[in-house]
Amino acid sequence: METVYAIREYPDELEADLKEFFGVDLLDLWRGRLSLRSIHVYIKSLMHKPGRSVLLAVMDETTQWGTTEHLLARVSDALELSNYLFLKANMSDAAASERVPLPAPIPRPGEDETATTEPALDFASGSEVSDFFVQMSQI
Repeated sequence: METVYAIREYPDELEADLKEFFGVDLLDLWRGRLSLRSIHVYIKSLMHKPGRSVLLAVMDETTQWGTTEHLLARVSDALELSNYLFLKANMSDAAASERVPLPAPIPRPGEDETATTEPALDFASGSEVSDFFVQMSQI
């Protein structure tokens, strides 16, 4: 079922991946030199090539990047946040400290842009903090 779906919906991407990774022409299916089972096996193999397979990238946007790209984005985000915190902690002028903007994370493929907005902060009240410390002292 997924084989026929891939052939019908993404023929150009499938043909490009079959040529690039396996040296197989999709037209061989109609020439009688390739079976649906073989194409199914090739498609299953392509599903394990995130960041490299065109077919996988059009079927699922999150796979446009491989593991390396996702790790590099996380390292970059962490470094930018570390620099931001260093600047905030070491600025002597409070007004200048407020002008330093919080760095935005690198957008990832397939992620919603609105999901990266800051969550609303919910602080505990004074009585909740007091109750917490009372409970911790009784342990």
